[in-house]
Amino acid sequence: MAVVAYLGLGVMGYPMAGHLKNKGGHDVTVYNRTAAKAEKWVAEHSGAMALTPKQAAEGKDFVFSCVGNDDDLRSVTIGADGAFHGMKKGSIFIDNTTASAEVARELAAEAEKRGFFFLDAPVSGGQAGAENGVLTVMVGGADDAFERAKPVISAFARMVGLMGPVGAGQLTKMINQICIAGLVQGLAEAIHFSKKSGLDVEKVVDVISKGAAGSWQMENRHKTMNAGKYDFGFAVDWMRKDLGICLAEADRNGARLPVTALVDQFYKDVQAMGGSRWDTSSLLARLEK
Repeated sequence: MAVVAYLGLGVMGYPMAGHLKNKGGHDVTVYNRTAAKAEKWVAEHSGAMALTPKQAAEGKDFVFSCVGNDDDLRSVTIGADGAFHGMKKGSIFIDNTTASAEVARELAAEAEKRGFFFLDAPVSGGQAGAENGVLTVMVGGADDAFERAKPVISAFARMVGLMGPVGAGQLTKMINQICIAGLVQGLAEAIHFSKKSGLDVEKVVDVISKGAAGSWQMENRHKTMNAGKYDFGFAVDWMRKDLGICLAEADRNGARLPVTALVDQFYKDVQAMGGSRWDTSSLLARLEK
């Protein structure tokens, strides 16, 4: 059993912290900007809550975070009453936020100065993956810190991989989002084309999903897309945030991402349609407007 803190109890962090407590058997303290959410978590899972990230981090072996963006991450780590002010020597900070590789490296350098470790560890699998404890976790950081943290992370994951030094986890998550963007757009166009051709979408997907065209997106999203229902997963606003991170990194490293840039603009169109909180499969709605 480890002594653990979790910072950020959103749709991902709330169940992830729960798995650390219930599946992992760890002693868990939680912090959330809105205290009522932390109180609800404690009532549901036991454990403890803290009023600040610093208080949550004090004396902990491992401190996790899952917040909105780079600025939120800086706030809960190096901001006033941030967790970095309470971390003990030799402990490990594990960030599950989808953020930039740049902020991961910045915080890792600060952690090193203070005598503890930092791992960037973004996740894939969405809300359902978090609730079921089957996320994929892409980690950047030192080998020894990763080996210590891996058994703890595994409480909410089915795959935990070390991708390289700090920042490599975030870079891998960017690649994940690049792949998803193209797949969802392709699936949206396929369903749209099927309908315009007068074909039965379900019959089409039943056949092509068994061949080279098959994907997780096709298997899990084609029915809801065909029904025009878009409240089953990762929101468009968050996808645009992630694609923005990808495109900014591409500007830095010289990668060319023409399809990613185009799909990002398609999601911008969905936002303009009022679909900011629709899930990413709502690209079909843009084609059918």
